[in-house]
Amino acid sequence: MNSPKQGPVLIELDQDAPSPADAAPVADGDSTPTGQAMQTMAVIAARRPSPLARWFWRLLAALATFALSLWAWDFVTGLIARNAVLGYAALALVGLFLATCAAIIIREVAALSRLSRLDTIHEAANAALADKDLPSARAVTDKILALYSGRDDLKWGRDRLESRRGEAFDADALFNLAEAELLAPLDGAATKEVEAAARQVATVTALVPIALADVVAALTANLRMIRRIAEIYGGRAGTFGAWRLTRAVFAHLVATGAVAVGDDLIGSVAGGGVLAKVSRRFGEGLINGALTARVGVAAMEVCRPLPFGENRRPSVTGLVKRALTGLFSQHTGS
Repeated sequence: MNSPKQGPVLIELDQDAPSPADAAPVADGDSTPTGQAMQTMAVIAARRPSPLARWFWRLLAALATFALSLWAWDFVTGLIARNAVLGYAALALVGLFLATCAAIIIREVAALSRLSRLDTIHEAANAALADKDLPSARAVTDKILALYSGRDDLKWGRDRLESRRGEAFDADALFNLAEAELLAPLDGAATKEVEAAARQVATVTALVPIALADVVAALTANLRMIRRIAEIYGGRAGTFGAWRLTRAVFAHLVATGAVAVGDDLIGSVAGGGVLAKVSRRFGEGLINGALTARVGVAAMEVCRPLPFGENRRPSVTGLVKRALTGLFSQHTGS
């Protein structure tokens, strides 16, 4: 008796099977990007610690400093008693360490003082504009010239402003002249920093699929950007000064809702539906880059000694287009 043949079985269908190409795309949740990394980073940066937490860290730092001082004293005196040469060598090292700490403290105090000086000039300029007060505007201009008196890169602008400020007969005209002659190159350098930070945040968000990597990249890039903007405008922010400035910028943005993703922001970045053609990850990168540009413009407004005149405030849309044009073209075109 013959056994049945082993092999594939062919089943004929009455109608053609559907093609995989005709299948609907798999939904990836809500495809609208929200800029979650930048919003999370903004909340972290703008959050003010409670008074209890501040006192906890202050007392902990004081206790640690006191304990370290006692240990260093006992270590040096004990070493001197055992071996005078080694003891005095250790004493010299401790002295150098304390001198370095004192230099750091002096630098931080000077940085905070520099930022306060910018704030004072900015407030005086706002008051002069509000009151249409030409003498006050001239006093503000004198302070700006003194602020930038030691910068060789602004010598030509200082000379031009000093020679032409007699032509201005009202506060608006005088400040417009100061912006054109002295602050224009600083604005250009600051916008380049904003574009570089927006490009970096967008790239990391789009290409690094690691949890919290986009939040860390956004925080570090924005901190560096704000510090560089402060230095460009003469702030020279130290570590504590930069953090205080960052909190002020983000507190303002969170209070005004500028970190939220609105239709205007999506429209300016999407350019008529581009976000629909790319993956959600690239869409998040674009939105995070645009939000970084918003932070950069706010930092310019805070650090600038003069408020922006009419039509001089950088456009967030323009910054985003210059920073991100071509960044994802190879991905969107593939």
